[in-house]
Amino acid sequence: MSFSIATAGCNLACLNCQNWEISRKSPNETRNIELFPEKAVEEALKNGCDSIAFTYTEPTVFYEYAFDTARLAKARGVKNLLISNGFINEKPLMDLSKYLDAANIDLKSFSEATYHELTGGRLKPILNTLKILKAEGVWLEITRLIIPGRTDDMDNIREMCEWLILNGFADTPMHFTRFYPFHKLPDVPYTPFETLEMARNIAVNSGIQYVYSGNVPGNYAENTYCPVCKEKLIERQGYNILSMNINDGLCKFCNTKITGVWGSG
Repeated sequence: MSFSIATAGCNLACLNCQNWEISRKSPNETRNIELFPEKAVEEALKNGCDSIAFTYTEPTVFYEYAFDTARLAKARGVKNLLISNGFINEKPLMDLSKYLDAANIDLKSFSEATYHELTGGRLKPILNTLKILKAEGVWLEITRLIIPGRTDDMDNIREMCEWLILNGFADTPMHFTRFYPFHKLPDVPYTPFETLEMARNIAVNSGIQYVYSGNVPGNYAENTYCPVCKEKLIERQGYNILSMNINDGLCKFCNTKITGVWGSG
């Protein structure tokens, strides 16, 4: 269980935003709960949550609140998760990283032109964010939403994967996720599963060890497979774990070290 919190607002303007009802509004236009950092940590503990997730909208717009909450949570043994677009300056990110346990960063495209057209942001700062989080020892996962006609160019995906391999992200989990018509792209069709499969195959063949297909419930690529023997290690159904074949961070079948953060329970 993770105690998930957010405020209104965002520092990008994604045409496909799935939380646009809160990300494109001011706090004066949303239903809010007053929850100071100390109270947020207390609520997480009271509700049996092992972590606090800064999510839904963009945590960089409530940076000071996230920072104060994360610092207090860390002192109480509660882990901190950052779900972000990664569009943040280096110094505040490094300061926050001292209290972060994990992050999921959206790498929305590997084209500067597409990044600007789709989000109003820029690609280079996001790549820098990935490098900083990796260097700071924060557990990192990357999500790439595939939008038909916008971010489904396979050459661009191949270029992205090659950059990730070159920069030491071979064992960083990569999630290719299906697009659903949202916000300002209501006429764009759902991403075909075949497109997700092509992207996944490119990533695997490039050398990325843990590649997933998201927003497609029940598909085989929501499971974790050993990068060496290819056996199924973690069988998932949505948020549920159906089976686990990892012992002390090692593949049960071939004893390969499986990158991850593993608990005892």
